[in-house]
Amino acid sequence: MVSMQMFNTHQAKSQLSQLINLTLAGEDVVIARAGKPTIKLSPYKQPKKYRTLGKFKGKIHTSPDFDDESNEINDMFYGGSIEP
Repeated sequence: MVSMQMFNTHQAKSQLSQLINLTLAGEDVVIARAGKPTIKLSPYKQPKKYRTLGKFKGKIHTSPDFDDESNEINDMFYGGSIEP
């Protein structure tokens, strides 16, 4: 269970490093002004990087006969002997 700790503005100014460590450890840290909660600290999360379509366009080339069947390979699979 995550606990919440509340600090006033003066405490937050003087103990910022400790509050950061608490936040990174999974604690909920709230900073209050005049006794009223105003700010909640949370760890920064990197935004997801989205893929760019067409990034390799023109950089990858395929042989025109890449999908042609090979009789030699077909014979090995469908009619050839197991031992060479």
